[in-house]
Amino acid sequence: MTDVIIRRVEQGDLRALTDIYNHYVRETAITLDTVPRDAAASQAWLDSFAATGRYQCFAAVRDGAPIGWASSHRYNPRAGYDTTVMASIYLAPDATGLGLGRRLYQTLFEALAGEDIHRIFGGITLPNAASVALHQAFGFEQAGVYREVGRKFGRFWDVGTWLLPFRNGAAGGT
Repeated sequence: MTDVIIRRVEQGDLRALTDIYNHYVRETAITLDTVPRDAAASQAWLDSFAATGRYQCFAAVRDGAPIGWASSHRYNPRAGYDTTVMASIYLAPDATGLGLGRRLYQTLFEALAGEDIHRIFGGITLPNAASVALHQAFGFEQAGVYREVGRKFGRFWDVGTWLLPFRNGAAGGT
C-alpha cells in the first residue's frame, strides 16, 4: 500500500486510533479489554509515548486518516523488567492483510534500535494465525501459552507469549 505513510503518532490521531481499538474491544478477543476506552484513558495512553526511548508509537495513515498503529510500552512496572518492552499492533478492520503490520513493526523496531532493550514481548490471544505469522516473521519465538487466562464473550481464551531477542538494538542480535 504505497498510499499509506508511516509516521509518529500525533494528537490528532487519537480519536481514530481509539475507534480502531474500541472496535477490537467490542467485537473480538484480540484484546481482552472488555470496556471501550474513553477519552481520558486514550489520552493517558497517548501521553505514555515519546519521540525517543523505549516507549514509542507509529501510525499508519491513508488520505490523512489513521488506519492503525504499532507501539512499544512498559512490559512490567518493576524496575528489573525495564529492558523488556511489550509491542502492540492494531489495524482498522479494512486495513488488515495488506502488509501494513509488517511496515509498522519495521518502523517501530528501527526507531527502537540503540535503546537499552533486551527483549520485546508480544502477547497474542489465541487463535490468531495472522498475528502469530507476523510476529514469527520478525523473529519472535513462542515462549509459552497461558491456558484459559482471559475471559470474554462468555468463554475462556488462551494467551500465547512470544519473545524477540533485541540485543544491541537489533532484532535477533547478539
